[in-house]
Parts: sequence; structure tokens; C-alpha cells
Amino acid sequence: MELLPLAGKIAALSLAALPLSYALNHVSALSHPLWVALMSGLILGLLFVSIYSLSRGEISNDPLYAVFAVFAFTSVVDLVIALQEDGYVEGFMEFYTREGEPYLRTAHGIFICYWDGTVHYLLYLAMAGSIHRRKQYRNLGLYWLGSFAMSTLVFLPGNILGKYSSEIRPAFFLAIPYMLVPCWAGLRIFSQSRAPSYCPPHMVQEEQRKRLLQRPVDLALIVYLILASFFTLFRGLVVLDCPTDTCFVYIYQYEPYLRDPVAYPKVQMLMYLFYVLPFCGLATYALMFPGCSWLPDWALVFAGAIGQAQFSHMGASSHMRTPFTYRVPEDAWACVFLFNLLYAIGPHLLAFRCLLRPAFFLQLPPSPPAAKKQR
Repeated sequence: MELLPLAGKIAALSLAALPLSYALNHVSALSHPLWVALMSGLILGLLFVSIYSLSRGEISNDPLYAVFAVFAFTSVVDLVIALQEDGYVEGFMEFYTREGEPYLRTAHGIFICYWDGTVHYLLYLAMAGSIHRRKQYRNLGLYWLGSFAMSTLVFLPGNILGKYSSEIRPAFFLAIPYMLVPCWAGLRIFSQSRAPSYCPPHMVQEEQRKRLLQRPVDLALIVYLILASFFTLFRGLVVLDCPTDTCFVYIYQYEPYLRDPVAYPKVQMLMYLFYVLPFCGLATYALMFPGCSWLPDWALVFAGAIGQAQFSHMGASSHMRTPFTYRVPEDAWACVFLFNLLYAIGPHLLAFRCLLRPAFFLQLPPSPPAAKKQR
């Protein structure tokens, strides 16, 4: 199997974030929030100019190459922030977490930085390498799109609604282009042509004739989606202060992190309730009735979204930065970890099933009209 191509040029350029952040950390002028925001914007602008001058061929082929290059640089910065906040390194990004975005020092902020500095970073290198070699990266792009969207849609509202709302600094407004650019990138990724499936019509017809009991994998996925729907609805009711005894027991004895005043877990559960719950219902329908060609794409998007969300949620609920009263109790840790792990794995299995055997979801071309008999 051919390994994913990685962009060596972008990897080398992104590693420049290490000496740059170390140097900026020792500049005394960066002790004011406004100067931190201006310097951050200036660095990103100079970085974009450098990438454009070094990679005009790749950018003319696909402008997303520049987007992935800039985001790879910020991913390295996020990884440094996470390592610094956990005490593995020091002297790099203290000025930014102190005067730029102090909410990155929360447990949730640390874990989204870990995810961005590892999973997103590898995705950026792989997608930029695919552009350089004129290869498709649509599936990688859809997974990244879901992951990035979920991270942003939880983190930014949590900053505004939680206890760090009074700590909003000018650097927060750098998130505006950070949100708009991925929207444009997502439209370009969805507009790319899909990889050919190589499924002849007779194979598609044979697969779509099978009943649900003849497709045990799909049956197991439907069972998972039904259980995940109930779990999603239940936790959504919990964060909405449902007065039932079951919700009360769960939020105090199993996941007290949902009560944390930082508001990230509450926003996360509401995102699940309003977006993941409808997707579970639609995916169940698509696994029962053939021809739902939209499922493979959206399964990848939601796999990325739920993977990122569960990583941040599970990590933050047990991290030392979370107050002890809001951490998962030790006697319930194994049960809570198992449920959250299964909740994260299921969408990935669904996406893998859709990519491995897509015949059930393909739409058959219309049959040609019967030839008229000649007299």
C-alpha cells in the first residue's frame, strides 16, 4: 500500500515556529494584549507571503496549499502551547497564553492544542503533499473539515459563554479569518470529484437487493447509531438541567465535568444534540435503504468531528487543570471512559464501512430505453 505523500517543504517551514516563538517570548514589548495580537497577525501575513513566493506552482494548482501551509505552522505553535502548559517545555509561548488567549490554559484548550498539533498537523502535511503530487485528498479533507469545524464551534462559544468571557483579548478576533477560511476550504473540498468506485452495475444491484439481515455489519452499525442517539439525547438533557433523578445521578456521580463553569462541555453536548443526533437518524435511514450517495462523505465529516470532540472531552474531564470536584470520579472512570470511547469509535467504523464497500450507497444510472424494432 502506498504511503500518504507528505509535504517536506511545509514541514520544514512549520518547524520555524519553534525558534520564532522562543525569541518572541523574550521580547518585553509583547507584554500588552494589543501588541500580541498585532504581532500575531503580522507573522501570519509574512508567513503567507513566504509560502506564496516559495510555492507558486502548487498554489496555482490548488490555493488550499497555502491554507494548509499556514495552518501547519499554527499547529506546531498549538503543540508547543500544550506541551508548555503540561510542563514538558518552558520559555516558548508564555507571552501568548498570558496576554493573547489565556483560555488556552484550560484543560479543554490544552487538549484541542494537542489534537491540532498532532492529528491536524499530519493531515495538513498529507493534503499539501497530495496537492504537490497532483493526487486526490478529498477524503482527508472531509475528515479535517469535520474535526476543525467541531473544534471551532465548541471552543469559540465556550470562550464567550464560560467563566473566561472576561478574559477576551484582541487576539481573540484573529479567529474571524480562522473561521472564514475553512468555510471556503470546505466548499472547495466538497466540489472536488469523488474517487472512482470501480463497482460494476451488476455488483451494485446485487448489493442493494440484500436485506438488512443479510448485512450483519450494517445491522450492527444501526444498533450502534440507535444507542448513540439515546446517549446523545440523554447527555443533552443533562446539560439542560433536566430535573429527573437519572440526570441528577449521572451529572454528579459519573460526569461532573458537564457542570464545569468553563462552558466547553455544555456547548459540546449541545452540539451533539443539535447536529450529531439528526445525523444518527439520517445515517440509520441510509443504512436501511439503498442509494443514499451522500452518506460516505458526511460519515467522514462526522467521524472527524466526533473524534476531535471526544478526544478533547475525555482528556479534559480527567486533566489536572480541571478542578477536582468536576473530574470524573475514580470509581466511575472505567465506565465513563468506555462509553465515551465507543461513542468516538462508532463513527469511524461507519466511515470505514462506507469507503470499503460503497456499492450499497451508489445510485444506479438510468437504464437505456429499449430499442425500437425496425419494420
